[in-house]
Amino acid sequence: MSSTLLIERQGAIETWTMNDPATRNALSDAVVDALLQACARAAQDATLRIVVLTGAGGAFCAGGSLGGFANLIGQPLQEGQSDPLLAMNKSFGDLLHALCALPQLLVCRVDGAAMGGGFGLVCCADHVVATARSVLGTPEVTLGLPPAQIAPFVWQRLGESAARQCLLQGLSYNATQAMQVGLVNEVIEHNSDAAWQVTLTRLLRAAPGAVASTKQLLRNLRSPVPDLRDAAAQAFAQGLRSTEAAQGLTAFARKQPAPWTLSGKDTA
Repeated sequence: MSSTLLIERQGAIETWTMNDPATRNALSDAVVDALLQACARAAQDATLRIVVLTGAGGAFCAGGSLGGFANLIGQPLQEGQSDPLLAMNKSFGDLLHALCALPQLLVCRVDGAAMGGGFGLVCCADHVVATARSVLGTPEVTLGLPPAQIAPFVWQRLGESAARQCLLQGLSYNATQAMQVGLVNEVIEHNSDAAWQVTLTRLLRAAPGAVASTKQLLRNLRSPVPDLRDAAAQAFAQGLRSTEAAQGLTAFARKQPAPWTLSGKDTA
């Protein structure tokens, strides 16, 4: 078990806690790899009934972590060079598909920020409980990046109209607004263990075999999430290497408006 992902088992319930408070639990390679391993193991565990995905330190997940790739922002790919961004980004797409395929009930317990990739994780859940202080958003386009891997999952969760608004405008929702659009199912106070136990008790009423079978039927009933992992990785890599991303991420770090917000003119 990685120290960046804490796994706690209580009876038929496992809690997976993303544990990097310094980055607000950003999705580093280590976190993504640990979650993929946890999904592979859980998929074979007939005694596990509920997986709770949460974050440590007052945040759910701040989104993707560039890690060692920060020096590639705004840098075009050299001819003949293989792009390390592709595998990194596709691994996150693999994780989203693996979470959706879990036979157990997947419950996201959101406290604080769930942004970008964290928003995508929430879209994979069967049930989402958020605290009243939570904020969920997809700010990528405001930073000069496409919300590439999460786009099909947001689309399936919210429907096309709400997904277009959310993804193309970089919107953020408070917990109540997120419940109104169908992203969140319950809102509780952040320290309300009693309310959380009521939710778990209700969810445990569902028989595990019936849950797994029903989830499979629902996957067959609806249109499957389009498998855009390769195309999304290409779009993200190209976006990160663009001038827009360099401008947008620099402006964000300096707490300044990105240049394209200052006028309707082309800033390239």
